[in-house]
Amino acid sequence: MTDTSAARDDRAKSKNIGALRGLWPFIRPYRALLAIALLALVATAAITLTLPLAVRRVVDGFEAREIALLNQYFGAAFGLAGLLALGTGLRYYFVTRLGERIVADIRKALFARVIDRSPAFYERIMTGEVLSRLTTDTTLIQSVIGSSVSIALRNALMLAGGLLLLGLTSAKLMGFVLLMVPAIIVPIVVMGRKLRRLSRENQDWIAASSGNASEALSSVQTVQANTHEAASRAEFDRVTEVSFDVARRRIFTRALLTVIVIFLVFAGILGTLWVGARDVAAGVMSPGELAQFVIYAVIVAGSVGALSEIWSELQRAAGATERLIELLHDHDSVQDPEDPVALPRPTRGEVRFDKVRFAYPARPGQQALHDVSLHVAPGETVALVGPSGAGKTTILQLLMRHYDPASGAVRIDGMDLRDMVRQDFRKALALVPQDPAIFATSAMENIRFGRPGASDSEVIAAAKAAAADEFLTRLPEGYATELGERGVLLSGGQKQRVAIARAILRDAPILLLDEATSALDAESEAAVQRAMDHLSQGRTMIVIAHRLATVKQADRIVVFDEGRVIATGTHDELVAEGGLYARLARLQFTSERAA
Repeated sequence: MTDTSAARDDRAKSKNIGALRGLWPFIRPYRALLAIALLALVATAAITLTLPLAVRRVVDGFEAREIALLNQYFGAAFGLAGLLALGTGLRYYFVTRLGERIVADIRKALFARVIDRSPAFYERIMTGEVLSRLTTDTTLIQSVIGSSVSIALRNALMLAGGLLLLGLTSAKLMGFVLLMVPAIIVPIVVMGRKLRRLSRENQDWIAASSGNASEALSSVQTVQANTHEAASRAEFDRVTEVSFDVARRRIFTRALLTVIVIFLVFAGILGTLWVGARDVAAGVMSPGELAQFVIYAVIVAGSVGALSEIWSELQRAAGATERLIELLHDHDSVQDPEDPVALPRPTRGEVRFDKVRFAYPARPGQQALHDVSLHVAPGETVALVGPSGAGKTTILQLLMRHYDPASGAVRIDGMDLRDMVRQDFRKALALVPQDPAIFATSAMENIRFGRPGASDSEVIAAAKAAAADEFLTRLPEGYATELGERGVLLSGGQKQRVAIARAILRDAPILLLDEATSALDAESEAAVQRAMDHLSQGRTMIVIAHRLATVKQADRIVVFDEGRVIATGTHDELVAEGGLYARLARLQFTSERAA
């Protein structure tokens, strides 16, 4: 067994059915609906327990040939059947509606929780596993709340009421029934523990399978380009087969438990019937009483059998609830303050890093930034250059407050980011990442993502400024064309121009460009650069670029190496110094001339 699966087993063994209490905060707002459902449930259970009394009267009435009384008993039984049907329908409606409502609330709460998690959260859990919890686990809970819990409560009431009425009908026969209870309870408890562990492990492996598939499909072109299809299929097959094997063991255990319980229950019933038949023959009890007792015994046996089956479903739901509650209560290292301050409006756009030290959570022993201090004045264009892994993108990550520094502070207009709500200060930022996200919606909506309230004319103006209008108008339906998952209809350069148009539309005082023109051809880059020059007027701009030709006109260039600022100045000043920047410039410009 792998370390991961062992950890899953350990987690599963420590949990129990009580985990379902974690659903109460979602049930509490609908207590009135719950009360109606419970009332209908109790009523149907009571009516069901009343029916054997009518059967007793009917049987004894046959014996006494009291036809008038017999008609009354049949009429009463017919009325009870009608009430039972109505109550069952009401119970189904209200319980199922309650289950749907609660699961919808859980899904909304879960999505709201994970959508604003920091990247550190997604370093610990795969996106596919989160999606599995949003779908598979919530669907299981929906089934349990909307069906299994109702059936369990109804059968619990039937069991308790049936046992009581068995005793009132015949204390002697009731004694024989009680002798069977320990024999039935013991396998339920013992095998139930194993079912709980297997149920949790099964859900974990389903989530792992979903995560594996999500990762492969989201990078399907990379998989195909590296002829990795066979290996990807093999890994997915392996995880899926492990999940199936756990499911097979769970199903076998549940089936075995069902066989044991049903055999013991009906063996007890047959033994009780044998004793009861002898009592009828001896005149100790009437045939109607025996019929009444038999029906109650069947009700009790059926309730026990149903509870034994539902128990495993409740355990699976308990495992799913544990996973959801863990996610809802998961602590994020980046939190909004309890007493936040607001970023002043209008925002001037001053950015300051004061002796910032930082290491990514996944690599705590490797410092990404070492005591970095950086000041960007309002309206200034600053370029960050240096080798890959030097810390440039980390600057933007901290400025967006995807992470918090280990020491030091990051400020906008003198305000520490940790003192403000992230939604507040991020409105002052517009980001164009190196690998832009394109959503499976229209081109118009993809650009409008930067400012949802923007008009169509504003969106088109932003697209023109980003040199995107020409290729967007050539799409089959123009700006209304659906771009497909991850923007499959667009080239890399076209995706980047859509992202730039999104940032232009956002009209934020601080622009963050992370290799924003790296995928553009020379003509498009020149057009976008002109738009950026116009857009940067009156705004603060922080640009990351490996192509030094794109940052020559920056007000200031900051050179990073191994997480430290090693030089600052204009292009000409840094070339004259003869350091790392001069060496990079010499290599790039020489190779470009040679090309």
